[in-house]
Amino acid sequence: MTWRAALLLAVGALTLPAWPAPFVGLLVMTGAVLLLVLVDRALAVPPGTLTAAREGDRAVRLGGTATVALLLHNPTPRTLRARVRDAWVPSAGARPDVPPSRTVHVEPGATVTLPSRLTPLRRGDRPAVALTVRSYGPLGLGFRQRSGRPATPPWTLRVLPRFDSRRHLPEKLARLRVIDGTQVSRGRGQGTEFDTLREYVVGDDVRSIDWRASARRADVLVRTWRPERDRRLVCVLDTGRTSAVRVGDEPRLDTAIDAALLLTALAARAGDRVDLLAADAAVRATVTGTGRPALLSRLVHALAPLQPALVETDFDLIAGELLRRRSQRSLVVLFTALEAGALGEGLLPVLPRLAARHKVVIAATHDPVLTALTTTVPQRPGDAYAAAAAWRALAERDRVRAALARHGVTVVDAPAGHLAPTLADTYLRLKSLGQL
Repeated sequence: MTWRAALLLAVGALTLPAWPAPFVGLLVMTGAVLLLVLVDRALAVPPGTLTAAREGDRAVRLGGTATVALLLHNPTPRTLRARVRDAWVPSAGARPDVPPSRTVHVEPGATVTLPSRLTPLRRGDRPAVALTVRSYGPLGLGFRQRSGRPATPPWTLRVLPRFDSRRHLPEKLARLRVIDGTQVSRGRGQGTEFDTLREYVVGDDVRSIDWRASARRADVLVRTWRPERDRRLVCVLDTGRTSAVRVGDEPRLDTAIDAALLLTALAARAGDRVDLLAADAAVRATVTGTGRPALLSRLVHALAPLQPALVETDFDLIAGELLRRRSQRSLVVLFTALEAGALGEGLLPVLPRLAARHKVVIAATHDPVLTALTTTVPQRPGDAYAAAAAWRALAERDRVRAALARHGVTVVDAPAGHLAPTLADTYLRLKSLGQL
């Protein structure tokens, strides 16, 4: 029964004083209204006969807006009058163009399109959860509503990482071209390999002259060199409990993902092969560098559903996976936190055998709140204790950094907003020095 039926019954109740027997009149009016409600409900289109489908976007970047349309088909010979509620998970940020309070009319054999605009609040997969159709009769007195009919069309919107650091990519690519493309090095240096032969010009290093080739060509030829290509880069994301800590406005894992995407885009342009491993107590995702043109797209889709796990990271598992899968020397970039407990008990015991085969870089973000606590003048007794705790945390980070440096590990420790460009600069420096 709808509000219209209740209003009809209330209007009829106003005529009760005119009846000889008001109680009998109440029964008659109630029966008449109920009969109209039943007839109207019988004339409503059964929701189970409707068919529903979806079309629209399958993926969107975090912060963007996607459009997914619900297609509702009425195969019956009667006009459908219904209110439709298409529910998604709350973090999908769904806003239907047709609100659930508005009645939708669908002619016999016709299909109506009900679009929804989704602005997700979180990264990952955001599914549609329930479709509810309430079908009204011609008079609007009664309705039919059956749970699960029509069945909710399955649809999952994948929310991809923001990749805000891509704004740094043109500047990093310009530096890469200086190292590897536009300006070919005139002489052989560290980290370069033979490129081509060309004629000698004034100013060339005489040590680069190829005397055998010059004798065959009856001209003076010099060798040109370029930075080495086809090196191996492995990005390892720590998805354990430390990755759930919010540094700034986002979790540490999201900052690491953003930096890994910039590093991958830069290394792919440099001609290096990039692999990815995400793990905590178990391996969560792996991406190999085959199919280099589509590597970044595959990497973005693989990283989108990753979420921090509230468990301790098994660095022995990570080291074992790297040593088992990567026999060739590689640049291993481990995105983790510089915490004495996690690294001291987990990473440092396995670091010697990992650093013996690969070049290891630790990429970490530090919380600017700690630095602020050490530079702020205490106003209350509690502020002094907070400053002392901050000093102790920073001292522990320095000890961890020194312990990693003793094993030849390069540590990149930067604020959340500067980790991606700082790590890219470190990669370019190592590439120019031939230390990949």
